[in-house]
Amino acid sequence: MYQLAIFDLDGTLLDTLADLRQGLNYALATQGFAPRTLPEVRAFVGNGIRKLIMRAVPAGTDEAQIDAVFAAFNPYYAVHCADFTKPYPGIPELLRQLRADGVVSAVVSNKPDYAVKTLSEQYFPGLLAASAGAKEGVRKKPCPDSVFEVVRQLGAEALRAVYIGDSEVDIETAKNAGMPCISVSWGFRDRDVLVGAGAGIICDDTDALYRALREG
Repeated sequence: MYQLAIFDLDGTLLDTLADLRQGLNYALATQGFAPRTLPEVRAFVGNGIRKLIMRAVPAGTDEAQIDAVFAAFNPYYAVHCADFTKPYPGIPELLRQLRADGVVSAVVSNKPDYAVKTLSEQYFPGLLAASAGAKEGVRKKPCPDSVFEVVRQLGAEALRAVYIGDSEVDIETAKNAGMPCISVSWGFRDRDVLVGAGAGIICDDTDALYRALREG
């Protein structure tokens, strides 16, 4: 069984899409830009908030307006990041079972670190040994920097680790960190995208994910 399970957050542990869309559309409106649909936001997420905004603004938007949208997003989302967010079915139970099995669980996300900390504590109190979100000066996934940071923080260099996520970014992150990857199909990318990105194991529910973690 894997001894350290490092999870992505959005699309893996939590369904955050409605709140991301709400925050994005609020920020876009401050510059007079049209709102984006839920499927559009689903396709845009995965590489951090600034990249989300760059994908959402109209083509040809200048850097100053992108900066303005980004500046509007963060304070709004800090207050509203949990309005509609919820854990995927079976996730709290999975994390409790892993803890009972002696498996250390942690989170590494491209979501802003303030939101990662807030949501982790709100939805999974006592179940995540460490969490790391996007911070100034630290490269985002698929760079492995935050994965290594969490491993060092936990003193877990000797533990058998796996990265779990819902996107092609997560598959690449695991590869760059030298870890195996387990993909989940309930998140923000369709199965064909995961297969095309080289996913070796794809789990359709938390029971299958638990089995994959036990067999690792």
